[in-house]
Amino acid sequence: MSLSVRPIGALGGALSAGLAAVLLAGCSGSSGAGSVVAAAADGSGPPRAVTSAVPTPTPTPTPTPTGPYVALGDSYTAGLKISPQVGEPKGCARSGVNYPSLVARALGLAGERFHDVSCSGARTGDLTGAQTTDGGVNPPQLDALTPATRLVTVGIGGNDAGFMEVVGQCAKENLVDALKGLVGTGRAAAPCRDSYAAADGGDQVQRKVDSAGERLGETLKEVGRRAPQARVYVVGYPSLLPADPASCLPVLGATVAGGDLGFLVEKEQQLNAMLKRRAEAAGAVFVDLAAASAGHDMCAGEPARWVEPPFPAPGLAAIHPNARGQEGVAAAVLKVLRG
Repeated sequence: MSLSVRPIGALGGALSAGLAAVLLAGCSGSSGAGSVVAAAADGSGPPRAVTSAVPTPTPTPTPTPTGPYVALGDSYTAGLKISPQVGEPKGCARSGVNYPSLVARALGLAGERFHDVSCSGARTGDLTGAQTTDGGVNPPQLDALTPATRLVTVGIGGNDAGFMEVVGQCAKENLVDALKGLVGTGRAAAPCRDSYAAADGGDQVQRKVDSAGERLGETLKEVGRRAPQARVYVVGYPSLLPADPASCLPVLGATVAGGDLGFLVEKEQQLNAMLKRRAEAAGAVFVDLAAASAGHDMCAGEPARWVEPPFPAPGLAAIHPNARGQEGVAAAVLKVLRG
């Protein structure tokens, strides 16, 4: 780069030399950030470092979203069997203290500014189509979205992956082996894993998870189309089992083989990983509950657990969040919203 500097007055030569030194230092990149090298004003003496204050821009905090807020999801969102049960249709089994209700309350949203349309048993197809329950028909959940919607939470995918069926199948496989006297043999160490691995085309559960992911991806696009100004949060599933599944054996007993507990942990991790990928691909935010729910799995003591075991406390749903679990999920969601 060449630069012509015309002297002005008696100090022109010195000023020109000083200006050239500054420009050369700036172009060379040899000085530290926020400093330049300048010559003395009279041209004598060695160059000296001059530090200039470069303000660091302060990140603009993302404002906490306001309503209208629409909550979409399945029984983990709805709050199956948690009192009080509210809303219509009754078959959706929504709780008045599920995490969407607690989030809405914390944000000061009520009335027309909060719509919980989650429904127990819902699959991704029930977001765009009507869902028939034992207590009435739940309209397509996405029908609650409008261009005015500003906040959306989505908690779904477990039913698509057949996760409850997997747990049931694992218990069944273990029972069959026990009846056949196979307990303690190689297969009985993880009969459920062996059964799914032997299926045609590989792991049936993973195929269902992948298929659910494709449908969720399309659904999230539709959410964006119907509510283009909304901030969308995909809420994962809390940990059902501890990091060391073997510690669950005293609680679960012979319900599931020890080796299959690790299989169930692996499948839930795959489900949550899929939800995270789909959320990010759609420009949504994933609320990861794995860390928040650590130590609150269904094998934790009754005061600590967020999820009920296969033999739940009276009046609660097996392998589903209890009221403490809904409070914990609400806290995790609010932390991300306000982050």
